[in-house]
Amino acid sequence: MQTYVAVDIGASSGRLILGTIQEGKLQLEEVHRFKNGFAHEDGHDRWQIDHLITEILTGLAKIKARGINRVNLGIDTWAVDYVLIDEDGHKLHDPVAYRDARTDSAIANLTSSLPKEYIYEKTGIQFQDFNTLYQLYTEDKADLERADKIMMIPDYLGYVLTGNAVTEVTNASTTQMLNLRQGLFDKDLLSEVNVDPDQFPHLVEAGTLLGSVRRKWHKQYDLPETDVITTATHDTASAVVGTPGFGDHWAFLSSGTWSLLGAELNTPENGLAAFRENYTNEWGAYGTYRFLKNIMGLWIIQCVKSELNDRYSFAELAALAAQEDPFKVFIDVNDLRFQNPKHMIQELQAYAKETGQFVPETPGQIARAIYDNLSLYYADSVHKLCGIIGHPIETLNIVGGGSNVALMNQLTADLAGVTVVAGPGEATAIGNIIVQMITSGDLADVVAGRHLIADSFALKTFKPQPDAYPGILTKYQAFLTRGQA
Repeated sequence: MQTYVAVDIGASSGRLILGTIQEGKLQLEEVHRFKNGFAHEDGHDRWQIDHLITEILTGLAKIKARGINRVNLGIDTWAVDYVLIDEDGHKLHDPVAYRDARTDSAIANLTSSLPKEYIYEKTGIQFQDFNTLYQLYTEDKADLERADKIMMIPDYLGYVLTGNAVTEVTNASTTQMLNLRQGLFDKDLLSEVNVDPDQFPHLVEAGTLLGSVRRKWHKQYDLPETDVITTATHDTASAVVGTPGFGDHWAFLSSGTWSLLGAELNTPENGLAAFRENYTNEWGAYGTYRFLKNIMGLWIIQCVKSELNDRYSFAELAALAAQEDPFKVFIDVNDLRFQNPKHMIQELQAYAKETGQFVPETPGQIARAIYDNLSLYYADSVHKLCGIIGHPIETLNIVGGGSNVALMNQLTADLAGVTVVAGPGEATAIGNIIVQMITSGDLADVVAGRHLIADSFALKTFKPQPDAYPGILTKYQAFLTRGQA
């Protein structure tokens, strides 16, 4: 049995997690954790990409120090951001972060000449101002001309490690530039942003062997022999692979900094109803589509925790929230004002005042408002999802960090009227490893992988309580329509 390493990097931190099968169960162990974040440089918020390379290599050296001499490794990160590479294979700059303000008006400007319906019909991807399409639209034209290659973040990390350049499809689809029918970058859309298709390395599917870590890194670090497998490099794609869902009537909620709620489909759904609700058809592993809604997610509570100087853990904030009365304030958690405010607590309070509602003041009230409204948004999205795909959802599998918030899980079950299965929390790293195991021959397919997950990790079930909060979801839906309580 082989040893697998998942490099899982999010907006605030990254980890290297070892995966092995012991006595028929998948065992995980975090061997290295590091911080991630962006800094303001040259007028933009930029990721410290060299730091990520150093931390990956440091983590691999820790693994070698344990006496492990050979591993497989896969990388997953967030989506949409990219690195511009010159002819010599060097980055032009640190990559701009998706929360940077440069794309604030990009959708309006680009779609003034290119209708939204036209873009959605081609790509099936939801409209978000940070999509790669709009980042490239606002990119420095001189830098674009200098760029020999454009690489998504995980592809760039793999390139630096191995010297081999690819564009993995689960992440590439989030650019809003892949054509659903052609399976290639859409030349018409690329021309609108002054990009040539050849500037992207060739497309590959999740599970493709990328290559071995270059000898130059072995000279600088004491590393195990490492084969890099291009997994489902978008962290949500890996999380969906790592979700133990079975049958035809389950949906997923990958609950982390972002919340991604949707269903795994075999064919895309880019009709008018999906367009109106801004659902997206991101490409998944093994020919599937992640038909989902992007929701602001735990970013809001993460910011609140930081502004409270980390006096409370997430568990403590959830406990304080449970002591407060529910649904005292409605909040549209997907309002763009919560994407990157200077002060999240003040922004939440200002929103409540502007809409004539109760203003949360204490940490418990603020946390309660966040968890209430995330649950309401999830429930509303489940109902809309059922209407678009044309069949009921019986089980919502919640994975990621949010699967540990029992209060939110039960609220979601009650409001959506579905059974919630929570866990595993490490679905992204697990999905990363599952793809590696399939490529290496230790697993037959995704179904076998999901059975392994269900047998290996403790899952919690939350049954809906009938009429727990009568009429509250209807009131919330009306609020979203009117913009006031």
